[in-house]
Amino acid sequence: MDGGGGGRREVVAGELERLRAERQELDIRIRLLESELEAGSAAPASPAGEDAAAGVEDGLCGGGSGGACQTRREFVESGALPADMIYRYSRHLLLPDFGVEGQRKLSRSSVLVVGAGGLGSPVALYLAACGVGVLGIVDGDDVELNNLHRQIIHKEAYVGRSKVKSAADACRAINSSIKLVEHHHTLKPSNALEIVRKYDIVVDATDNLPTRYMISDCCVLLNKPLISGAALGLEGQLTVYHHNGSPCYRCLFPNPPPVAACQRCSDSGVLGVVPGVIGCLQALEAIKVATDVGEPLCGRMLLFDALSARIRIVKIRGSSPVCTICGEKSVFTQEEFQKFDYEKFTESPMSDKSTPSLSLLPDSARVTCTEYKRMIDKGEPHLLLDVRPAHHFQITSLPQSLNIPLSVLEEKLPLLEISLKETMDTSAASDEQPSLYVVCRRGNDSQSAVQLLREKGFPSAKDIVGGLQSWAQDVDPDFPAY
Repeated sequence: MDGGGGGRREVVAGELERLRAERQELDIRIRLLESELEAGSAAPASPAGEDAAAGVEDGLCGGGSGGACQTRREFVESGALPADMIYRYSRHLLLPDFGVEGQRKLSRSSVLVVGAGGLGSPVALYLAACGVGVLGIVDGDDVELNNLHRQIIHKEAYVGRSKVKSAADACRAINSSIKLVEHHHTLKPSNALEIVRKYDIVVDATDNLPTRYMISDCCVLLNKPLISGAALGLEGQLTVYHHNGSPCYRCLFPNPPPVAACQRCSDSGVLGVVPGVIGCLQALEAIKVATDVGEPLCGRMLLFDALSARIRIVKIRGSSPVCTICGEKSVFTQEEFQKFDYEKFTESPMSDKSTPSLSLLPDSARVTCTEYKRMIDKGEPHLLLDVRPAHHFQITSLPQSLNIPLSVLEEKLPLLEISLKETMDTSAASDEQPSLYVVCRRGNDSQSAVQLLREKGFPSAKDIVGGLQSWAQDVDPDFPAY
């Protein structure tokens, strides 16, 4: 490779990927034929598995450049398992409550995992390892560096690349005998019915309110059991919706909670292992539903507290007869579902990359980050007030800024007055009132702070548009983003 340059390397890499995909497909076909010679003709695949494998129009199953799809292992007519399956799943088969029949059902089931993030990572990995027949993964995002502390299915090498591709490759590396179907787009009302109907079970591994309502409504319309999990901060929860008489999401929450109560990991943080715990339990519930083994969390909700290491199971009410989606008199149709605006219904976005920006102030009460930077360069006397929570301020901050969290700003106004006076005393033009600028993480809390300050006698207070996020984008690319 001494003269071909980057273009030649890309050609060689593409050819290698194609050949490896072809070799993998040939290895699978060889193993299948060997199993048939040992035990007789293979039994036909289950209709559900066939639908999931053949009904998806993405053309992305398998993930190799050759376009080959993984071939799923089948059971022989006698009921015995092929030798390689017996060895691979031997610890399953030794369980009296699971055994051959449990593995048979699991191999014939199809599961869709919505989201390849913190929850979806352990779900997909364990379902693949345990031998689910068809595993679909849907996600429209790319891998980011700040995903890796919790989204263990991804590697550093995949940063900037498709999460679905990364997740599918990781699952394929664990178990090449299952069928993997990749959906490289975000699940939306316009495509959800087409995708979800191909699978037996749906796992909600997302982290936002509008998507939760959408997935639940879709599963009710298509009569699919839904394994729903959530993790935030140091807590998590898990239940099974719309299965064996259990309610749907709307039965419990007919009206969405206030926007302020709906936090995301990108806002409030999450300890990496917490979604891992919940995701593992989601995989367990999916296996229980698929194999009809044990008691799924139907009509019950598991609550996990990481700090105290406590797990509680609480009873939740059954399906509501007056539910607008699954109730006896529901008239909600698939056509209405496809037109329903879930973001408007919940007043929150599906993606954390489209966090809504408030507009509380007139332009005269705001400055851009570049304008503020020019003011710093001129040496104009001013005080910079950072209204983020104290633990945010410890992460990173702009030089010489004063931290008074928005939650305590009103009671700390005397401290602000003292700081402004000290700034005026130390400035060259001591007779000139120093300017007061307010910053936060993204430019929303700072607007609320400026509103309060102007009402309380600080008319010169101005908001820095877009906060520290805009500072990192427009002024200092080396400023730490979080």
